[in-house]
Amino acid sequence: MSATLQQEKLNMRVSQMAENLIGSEIIKLGGEIRDRILQGEKIYNFTIGDFNPQIFPIPAELKQFIIDCYNEDLTNYPVANGVLELRNAVVQILKEKQGLNYTAEEILIAGGARPIIYAIFQAIVDPGDKVVFPVPSWNNNHYTHLSHAHQVFVETLPEDNFMPNADLLKEHIEGASLLALCSPLNPTGTVFSKDQLESICDMVLEENAKRGADEKPLYVMYDQIYSLLTFGDTEHFDPVTLRPEMRKYTVFVDGISKSLAATGVRVGWGFGPEFIIDKMKSILGHVGAWAPRPEQIAAGRYLQNISLLDNYLTWIKEELQTRLNGFYAGFESLREKGFAVRAIPPAAAIYLTVQFNLVGKKTAEGNVLANTGDITSYILNEAKVAIVPFRAFGSSEDSTWYRLSVGTASRDDVSQAIASLEAALSKLS
Repeated sequence: MSATLQQEKLNMRVSQMAENLIGSEIIKLGGEIRDRILQGEKIYNFTIGDFNPQIFPIPAELKQFIIDCYNEDLTNYPVANGVLELRNAVVQILKEKQGLNYTAEEILIAGGARPIIYAIFQAIVDPGDKVVFPVPSWNNNHYTHLSHAHQVFVETLPEDNFMPNADLLKEHIEGASLLALCSPLNPTGTVFSKDQLESICDMVLEENAKRGADEKPLYVMYDQIYSLLTFGDTEHFDPVTLRPEMRKYTVFVDGISKSLAATGVRVGWGFGPEFIIDKMKSILGHVGAWAPRPEQIAAGRYLQNISLLDNYLTWIKEELQTRLNGFYAGFESLREKGFAVRAIPPAAAIYLTVQFNLVGKKTAEGNVLANTGDITSYILNEAKVAIVPFRAFGSSEDSTWYRLSVGTASRDDVSQAIASLEAALSKLS
C-alpha cells in the first residue's frame, strides 16, 4: 500500500462499533463454498442454516396467498406492530401449540427474527451492561457488540448436549441485564430438558428477587424459532409455561422462517411484556424493519388454518428427520469402524452436532492436522464436505465439534457424503 493510500485510510474514520464489528463467519464460509461450487467443484455444502427451495419449498398455499396479496395491490405500509390478521393468527398458534395465552398487543411482527433480536437488545441493554449467553450459540456476541455491551460467554459441555444449566450460569448473572437462550438450539439441534430449563428459571427468579425496585431486572430472551421442528419424543419447553412468574421477564423470538422453510419470506415475531413490546415497536419503526405487508397478510391467512400448518409440518419434519437420522447413523457407522468421529442424536431443528477429533492425525502427504482449522480444511478439500466449526458460534478455538445443516441436502447426499468422509478419513494415519 502506498504512503498516500495509507494516509487516506487513516483519515477515513468510522465508529468504534463499526470498526470492530465482525462479519458473520457462517455467511463468509458459505459464500466461499458457493464460489467454489459455481466454479464447477463438487462440494456437499452443509454450512448455511437455510433451505434449498427445490428440496424444501414453502407451503403451496402460503405461496399462493402471497401472490394473491400482490394481485390485490396490498402493497402499502403495514401498521407498526404488524397487521392484526397475522397477530391474531400468532395468538391462536401460541395457544394451540404451547398453551401460551398472549394478546395481539403483546405481539410484534418484523422482517424475520433478526430484527426482533436486535430490538430486544436495544430495548433492554444499555451500553456497558452485561449480557450472558451460553456457547455455542448463534450471533449473541454480535448483537451484544451492536449494543455496546459487555459479553459473557459460558461454554457448555457435550455431555449436556451443549445446553446450559443453572450451575453453569449462576456465577455470571449477578448484575446482568440479559440472558440470551435458544431452544431448539442453533447450532446443535438439541433442546432444553424440563429440569435444565426449570433450574434456569428458578435462578432468574431468585436473582430478580434480590434486586431493588430501582434496579433493572435480569431479562431472558428466549429464541424458539425452531420450536415446531422437534422429532420423535422430543418435547419443547419454554420458561413461561414452566414458571408463570417468568412472564414479566421473558421476551420470545419466533416466526415462520424455519418451520415453513420460509427464510427469504422474512416474517418473524416477538412476544412478551407489553411495555417491552411497545418499546421494540418504536425501535423497529424507526429502523423500518417491518415484514412486507403482502407477506404478513398471507402468513396470517395461512396460519389461521391449523390443519394446513399441521400437514406441512408433518411433511417437512419427516423429510428433515430422515436426513438427520441418516447422517447420525452414518457417523455411528464411521465411529464403529474406528474413525475418531461422533455425533449427538438429533432432537430438533435442521442441525446435527458432529465431532472430528482429528488433531495430530497425518495426511497421506505427511502433513499434521494441528488444529481445528486444519481439520476443517481437510474435510472440505479431501472429502468435499463443508460444515461449520463451533468456534464460529463462540466456542473455544480448539473445539473439534461442528454444525452440519441438512436444509440443502437431498436424500442421496446423505449416503454419498458419508462415503466421501470415510474415504478421506481412511487416508489419515
